[in-house]
Amino acid sequence: MTTATDISNRIMEAVMAQKLAPGSRLGEQQLAMLFDCSRTIVREALTRLSTRGIVTVSARRGWYVVEPSEHEAREAFEARRVIELGLLHQLKDKALDKGALRQLKHHLQREKAALAGTDVGLRTYLLGDFHVCLAECLGNALLADTMRDFTARTTLIAMLYQSSHDAAQSCEDHVRIVEALEAGDIARAEALMAAHIGTVQAALRLQATADPLAGLRDALAPVATAQPASAAPAKAGRRTRSPSRSTPSPSDDGSAYLGALL
Repeated sequence: MTTATDISNRIMEAVMAQKLAPGSRLGEQQLAMLFDCSRTIVREALTRLSTRGIVTVSARRGWYVVEPSEHEAREAFEARRVIELGLLHQLKDKALDKGALRQLKHHLQREKAALAGTDVGLRTYLLGDFHVCLAECLGNALLADTMRDFTARTTLIAMLYQSSHDAAQSCEDHVRIVEALEAGDIARAEALMAAHIGTVQAALRLQATADPLAGLRDALAPVATAQPASAAPAKAGRRTRSPSRSTPSPSDDGSAYLGALL
């Protein structure tokens, strides 16, 4: 029997694999049909994800995957930086055991195999899950759960703000971090992790300073400023028409992504 935990886990996996985009609608009835369960169970799963900051609900529009603002994006990366560097810093008092190193290396092997393959969703999921795996290997299950939520949020942020960060570079960064841990060079591992998180954040198309009127400002800019300087003036007495524009089709509400959950 499908449980609320099963559904919330599958949605989290879909988010981390970039199969559910920011703003995707999560219809209760659709999910109930997909998972062959009651809407009560679906609602419980979505409520849990809401408390974790992954989905949001509107009284009129229903459930949707969150669309983080620029401010929330910066906060998410800062939170990850604090947590992950703090986890690594505590290793100065103890060495990482061999079992944990084996687990991390196994994860890296899966990352490399995914990079060589064609399953983009699996590749994206594993690159994000490395940070969850690292927290687990460092012996803190509570922070591992927290890292899973923050990693999911930063995955949504990367989709929303069109990250240009290269997947192969992420994998290489992970390899170097594990190499530093294996060598017992915790300071280097911390520095590499800080650089890695900073590089991923820098690849986002975030404005230097948030302008709440940016979208409206661009939309209401005088159309004449967009015309080429070399454009010939219109003949007197004749009315000119601006080039016709095709009417944009309504944006997909993201419901199609639900099929990827199965």
